[in-house]
Amino acid sequence: MKLNKVFLAAGMFAVALTSCTNLDVNPSSQYTEDPSKNSGVDPMIMVEAKMADVYFHLSGTLGRRYMEAQCLASDEFTPLAFDGGYYDSGTYAHQALHDSRATDASLDWYDDVTSGITKANTVLEELGSSASAQMTAPARAMRAYFTWILMDSFGDTPILEKVPAEGEVVARSPRKEVAEWIESELIEIIPSLTDELTENTYGKPTKYMAQALLAKLYINWAVYTAESVDQYDAATAANPKLDACVEVCDEIINSGKFNLGSVDYLHKFSYDNGSHVEDFIYVMPYDVLTLPGMQYARPRSFKQMKGLLPNYYGSTDKFTNSFGGNMVVTPEFAKLFCLDGDIRNLCILRGDVYNRDPKTLQPTSEPFMYNNKQVHFTEDITLIKEDNTIDVGNDDNALQQGCHSIKWFLIPGDYNVKYEPGNKDGRSQSNDLPIFRYADILLMKAEALARIGKTGAKDLFNQIRAYAGAPQITAEPTLEEIYEERGREFFDENWRRNDMIRFGHFEDEFFPHYQGFPDANFDKRHRIFPVKQSVLDLNPGWEQNPGY
Repeated sequence: MKLNKVFLAAGMFAVALTSCTNLDVNPSSQYTEDPSKNSGVDPMIMVEAKMADVYFHLSGTLGRRYMEAQCLASDEFTPLAFDGGYYDSGTYAHQALHDSRATDASLDWYDDVTSGITKANTVLEELGSSASAQMTAPARAMRAYFTWILMDSFGDTPILEKVPAEGEVVARSPRKEVAEWIESELIEIIPSLTDELTENTYGKPTKYMAQALLAKLYINWAVYTAESVDQYDAATAANPKLDACVEVCDEIINSGKFNLGSVDYLHKFSYDNGSHVEDFIYVMPYDVLTLPGMQYARPRSFKQMKGLLPNYYGSTDKFTNSFGGNMVVTPEFAKLFCLDGDIRNLCILRGDVYNRDPKTLQPTSEPFMYNNKQVHFTEDITLIKEDNTIDVGNDDNALQQGCHSIKWFLIPGDYNVKYEPGNKDGRSQSNDLPIFRYADILLMKAEALARIGKTGAKDLFNQIRAYAGAPQITAEPTLEEIYEERGREFFDENWRRNDMIRFGHFEDEFFPHYQGFPDANFDKRHRIFPVKQSVLDLNPGWEQNPGY
């Protein structure tokens, strides 16, 4: 079991003020004086204390519900129901069919993100106007990131630069204005953010985190500034920010502080990943004891894994908590993992399944057995009836439908932990979740160069292929090749929906999002999600996103 030192450090700074594991604490109750007026304490240490709750506020959101919305709305995953089990009022199926509802549990994170913005603004207000740019930059970076999450997923978004007065309703700003505001915020704060990469800055905003977010903003600029979400057309859209995207990517590349291959691909996402992974620019640093909520393996693992020994995670202890097994890889996406020698092929389980070595994370020769037969995961998925429940039944055959992701490698020592009050039911992981990676910077620059029509994308592309052990390309990559490579490289990291929209593939057909399939929706306005009904109810005057 991993123990995140950086999280403990933040907690020690805040221990006299508040517990940073309590993610629902009102920020105004955490501290009582402006650090600039406390001559006995290093002001930056006091800022750390104020910021601890802001840094890790979205651990629960990113660990489950945000992931469900992003992954299931893409062509990466489909949900399955088992004779009605895990249908859960259709919350998962709705995302996969691009038929989201304003009451879906998988969209419960809207108000959690706005709460994070409020916490950041509370910090800024309590720091006061006399605080230095260095002191305020981290809170502004987090506020910009939280605002980007809402803008990317829901379109028009309030620009909140202060804590609203009680009962005040803040209007949603047009998406284009929000993108421009985020850009201006990032450009202004980048010089004031730290460029140090230490255990103490791990999981916190740095100069490179803000630059990575700016690059992500620029590569999607044509999407975010379109007159409306359905008016964006990948084939004809002009992006005036491509040169700026290249420049900001170069800033990160030329820093020399990141690399692809210090840790092999599989271990970048395993239970023992952390600050030693030099591909990570910005992460959510999970730990089942101090920051629980990371639940990627729960719906991705074999449904009947509980109590099985041996199992395909290669553990010597049994898993004592149940699994869902209700998120599997679509047949279309599984076909991307086809390159000879590519280590990323091992991120999915398909065909005959073999137990893994928990140290190397590689398959052994030992078959994974269930009910005295080797488990065999099929690429294709057979439904018991073609309807919007996406139900496969609940027999042994049903449990082996679809390829399974094993990217977020799990150990019982994490999953079995029951921790009060934040993780009372267990089923969490200590795998840190990368939000921005150096690999993404290389492929964003490659994409920008390809869109501009300049050379240089091939060398960047081949850096990815080289460390993955995949075949090199011999000519400048096409945009479609870059799109497919992004699928392999960032599989199961919450980026595929974003990529599909930018590359013009969100309305493609993929299981079960097929023309004629019950409730499958191809309305281009569904490139963003509906705002939660509970949020609309609290904000009189707000209107639901068009198309919902």
